[in-house]
Amino acid sequence: MTGQNTISFLSEDISFELESPSVVQEWINNTIAKEGKTTGEITYIFCSDDYLHKINLEHLQHDTFTDIITFNYCVDDVINADVFISIDRVKENAPSFNTTFLNELNRVMIHGILHLTGYDDKSDSDKEVMRSKEDFYLSLLSI
Repeated sequence: MTGQNTISFLSEDISFELESPSVVQEWINNTIAKEGKTTGEITYIFCSDDYLHKINLEHLQHDTFTDIITFNYCVDDVINADVFISIDRVKENAPSFNTTFLNELNRVMIHGILHLTGYDDKSDSDKEVMRSKEDFYLSLLSI
């Protein structure tokens, strides 16, 4: 890959670290490559519900809690973004989706990447494609 290609993980407002960041970085890089794009600079910021709610209000004028907000700075086929993920929301959502916290976190992380590579989830058929892609890429992650 050419240019700056970094995937970093930070936390704001909470204390959270991935157990295997290098494995996750490789998985995200491989996903981006399989989608025909190049990794630029991607920063994941793990945060609380309150922190992400504030971002949602200030930047998107949405007064709702959400699990992820992605700020897209892509240029051509180079994926650049800040991806904010509410750890509180992921923890709360996991049981309702009948899955583990870690699986739900990985799904949310790759969901953001799929949006950045061009997938949408507005219509039912788009949601179906998105879920299928998420499942496929989750199957390639070995943690």
